[in-house]
Amino acid sequence: MKNSKDCIRIWANHYTKLLQLCCPQRPRSFPFARSVHAHMIASGFKPHGHTLNRLIDIYCKSSKLTYACHLFDEIPNPDIVARTTLITAYSASEDIKLARNIFFATPLIMRDTVFHNAMITAYSHNHDGHAAVELFCDMRRNGFKPDNFTFTSVLGALSLVAEHERHCQQLHCAVVKSGVGFVTSVLNALLSVYVKCASSPSVVSSSLMGAAKRLFDEISEKDELSWTTIITGYIKNDDLDGAREVFDGMSEKLVVAWNAMISGYMHRGLYQEALEMFRKMYLSGLKLDEYTYTSIITACSYAGFFQHGKQVHAHVVKTETNPSPDFVLPVNNALITLYWKCGKVGAAQNVFNKMTVRDLVSWNAILSGYVNAGCMDEAKTFIKEMPEKNILTWVVMISGLAQNGFGEESLKLFNKMKLIGIEPCDYAFAGAITACSVLGSLKQGCQLHAQLVQFGFDSSLSAANALITMYARCGVVEDANSLFLTMPCVDSVSWNAMIAALGQHGHGVQAIQLFEEMLAEGIMPDRITFLTVLSACGHAGLVKEGRHYFNIMYDVYKIVPGEDHFARVIDLLCRAGKFVEAKSIIESMPSEPGAPIWEALLAGCRIHKNMDLGVTAAERLFELKPQHDGTYVQLSNIYAEAGRLADVAKVRKLMKDRGVKKEPGCSWIEIESMVHVFLVDDAVHPEVLAVYNYLDHLCLEMRKLGYVPDKKFAVRDLEYDQKDNSLSTHSEKLAVAFGLLKLPLGATVRVFKNLRICGDCHNAIKYMSKVVKRTIVVRDGKRFHHFRDGECSCGDYW
Repeated sequence: MKNSKDCIRIWANHYTKLLQLCCPQRPRSFPFARSVHAHMIASGFKPHGHTLNRLIDIYCKSSKLTYACHLFDEIPNPDIVARTTLITAYSASEDIKLARNIFFATPLIMRDTVFHNAMITAYSHNHDGHAAVELFCDMRRNGFKPDNFTFTSVLGALSLVAEHERHCQQLHCAVVKSGVGFVTSVLNALLSVYVKCASSPSVVSSSLMGAAKRLFDEISEKDELSWTTIITGYIKNDDLDGAREVFDGMSEKLVVAWNAMISGYMHRGLYQEALEMFRKMYLSGLKLDEYTYTSIITACSYAGFFQHGKQVHAHVVKTETNPSPDFVLPVNNALITLYWKCGKVGAAQNVFNKMTVRDLVSWNAILSGYVNAGCMDEAKTFIKEMPEKNILTWVVMISGLAQNGFGEESLKLFNKMKLIGIEPCDYAFAGAITACSVLGSLKQGCQLHAQLVQFGFDSSLSAANALITMYARCGVVEDANSLFLTMPCVDSVSWNAMIAALGQHGHGVQAIQLFEEMLAEGIMPDRITFLTVLSACGHAGLVKEGRHYFNIMYDVYKIVPGEDHFARVIDLLCRAGKFVEAKSIIESMPSEPGAPIWEALLAGCRIHKNMDLGVTAAERLFELKPQHDGTYVQLSNIYAEAGRLADVAKVRKLMKDRGVKKEPGCSWIEIESMVHVFLVDDAVHPEVLAVYNYLDHLCLEMRKLGYVPDKKFAVRDLEYDQKDNSLSTHSEKLAVAFGLLKLPLGATVRVFKNLRICGDCHNAIKYMSKVVKRTIVVRDGKRFHHFRDGECSCGDYW
């Protein structure tokens, strides 16, 4: 008969063999281990040592930490293996606090190198690089010898925090002295430290990348990670030539290296080079993976290469017969973005509809497509169907509503986001601030500025750029300029916004001076920069300067003028009456002129009463945009000023026959956080009678100074049968009068109008500013007018 010790040994071996059958990767591992554990308890068997450690290990790897903790707590003196296992598990579950508790509760005499490795790895995985490096130093001071895994872990942690070259050098010396300087995994980790530290603003990246390259050359057995690390290092440090040199020196072309090069070219905006690299990769016979496809499809998205992107899509469908979900999801997400960026929202929706697996990126991509296409009704419906939302969802919708003219809804959505507990990011603030620009709500914009500072986003470029535009569009260009001058850093968008602000307010000379400062700072202008500069020249009548900047756009900066640039320069010339030169430029255009060109020409013809050319421009616009009311109004005005009332009647009849309705002019003003809207001949506003009475009184004072209503502008409203009354009831006059009545004495009156201000109103408001001795700012559909002491900032050139 066997003694008790033999029986215990037999049962221990039996349970050990059963537990060895448990494989953490299998779904039934945990239930089986729990059954074995239950059998131990029921039989009265008390496991020790290896058996307990095996159970803890299975529970941890099955993500059943509660079971593992209970078992660990029941052990009187858990050994170092159990402690190490639990630290590793806590690290995987991102509970660094409990991992630290176990580590520091373990006596120094029990610890070993593997135990230290587990804690260093825990710190590294939880992005606490400083704690990992500090523990590594303590480990060496306490006499524990680091091994390969120690150095790999601590170097991974160091890559998170290294900001100076000495950080790299100190660990490099430690690696060499320890005798592990020949181990590829350790050298790869050290190489990663060098290339990541090279990106730090406090180091000269070229020197560190040189050190990284020397270390790379010293690796005798380079693996895939070695090549990838050095190539991506060059790419992240904006040295594509260095990356390409290493890439071309590879004996074996690795897919991950090809992907890194394609991605590098794509992120630098070198889309043709990315496509060429993709072509060579395909011809070399390498297997293209999801990273390859997503990078090249994204490159096509940014470059607008719709046909290339479509061909890549066809290739994916043709060659990938049974793609895994990990492959399909990111590729489809990239395709959705490709199609909507290329204006094919329907195609993007088709890709989305066919997806069997979707994530939040998929939903946000389609939402972005609707917003970008201006399909806000569809976007509003779609966002309600989304199974979940993140901050990006809110940002896309808030910004989209603002950019598509739904400023009030944008602000309501921003406030709703905050009410449900989602903390806004700087991009959400930028969207809400843009909404204030649309509405002309200065008070709300100032409140958002204050909140922005409170949330710590005052150094955000996107928010600051939105603020520049907001202040400018709300008529406070001085505040926009002050903000621009005090920003800690600016980019090309900042310069463009400020140049546009000055131009809109009629400060053309200052706008040009700022543009020249931008060039002196080494900031390269883009197509938007030239649009703002040409607009500024147009608003100020700077013909010579406008010609110059239009010419150097391609000659010096190789920016091909678009139709919008041609429209700006033609508008500039036509306003100055230089129709021959304008016609010459139109004839030199590489493509058939579109509606913006003829609209600019028609506007100039109205100013200078060039009837023949104006009729030609109007006829072309009738073909291109038959439902646009502005063409009929402009042509009618030209006929009316020439006294050709029969032709005015014909235009009105044509407009009626085609079902075209003139957009009603409306003006609005914000007083005490409330927006007051006025229409022509308004009879709806509750205080409109007081406004009319005040206007009558004001008009008497204006007439004393020489004001005479110009009745020809009543004809332009196409309601000339009511011209005796219509002039005094134009919406901008009503809004200005209401502001003068309601705002404190001396306060600036800021009025916004959807259409271009009429000539009589412009003249009348000049007299108003002189009578009341106040500044009046009017933003119409084209620009700003600052009225002071009987003068306007536009110099009557608008």
